Amino acid sequence: MSEYFLLPLASLPFPDIDPVIVKIGPLAVHWYGVGYIVGILFAWWYAKRLVTNARLWPDGHLPMKPEDLDDFIVWAAIGVVLGGRTGYVLFYDLPRYIAHPLDIFAVWQGGMSFHGGLLGVILAMTLFSLKRRIPTWTLFDVVSAGVPVGLGLVRVANFINSELWGRPSNVPWAIEFPNGGPFTRHPSQLYEALLEGLVLFLVLRFLTHSRLKLKTPRFVGGAFICGYGLSRIFVEFFREPDQQLGYLLGTSWLTMGMILSTPMVLAGIWAMVTAKPTPQPRAA
Repeated sequence: MSEYFLLPLASLPFPDIDPVIVKIGPLAVHWYGVGYIVGILFAWWYAKRLVTNARLWPDGHLPMKPEDLDDFIVWAAIGVVLGGRTGYVLFYDLPRYIAHPLDIFAVWQGGMSFHGGLLGVILAMTLFSLKRRIPTWTLFDVVSAGVPVGLGLVRVANFINSELWGRPSNVPWAIEFPNGGPFTRHPSQLYEALLEGLVLFLVLRFLTHSRLKLKTPRFVGGAFICGYGLSRIFVEFFREPDQQLGYLLGTSWLTMGMILSTPMVLAGIWAMVTAKPTPQPRAA
């Protein structure tokens, strides 16, 4: 608790950026919503690039048609929104929504869980791949390769919204958020944007294009799950836990984000360790 009483040696001003990009009558376009939309569109575009690059696939055999991804984007968007909202309600603020059930539908007020969104997309991918007879793990590999860009954009939007800020700190780059009390804090949203967004995307890009790991089903998807889990657990040490939950063990370290991310790390490691290259057909 002593860190709450430390005076910062220096701090950075919070940027004066309106969370609302444009407002026309009752309609308001927020950076947060744009981050989700751009992220989904980028993942769709990037996945189409991957499935049309024969060099990345065993024997140049493309695993699906680009048109399949055109159809899947609708499934993905539904999975992200429904899963993300359901996950937030169940994992982070269930008592509030039991008391006020209509607030569940007020998504414009914020409140989305990445872990819930991931489960929603996994369900959507499973159902879609079975319907189209596409290898489920291959679809997961292709989609996950472009997801970090959207994650990074949404974290930047969290920063603009002055939400999900970090713990009090006196580091030189600490920021005094408008609604974060009289403390300077870690800009943990930007830490997440860097790790979950830029760094994770570059790692997956290296795996797909330099190591050609799309030829090994579930390796890229496993790397994404593990990489996100590790990034989230690391940043949780700098991020203020949700007020309604606080720390789940002790007074300064175990958070819900850590608990939900640990199985992701284990599942990702399992996926990478057990992944095997697609067998090459024997010559006649």
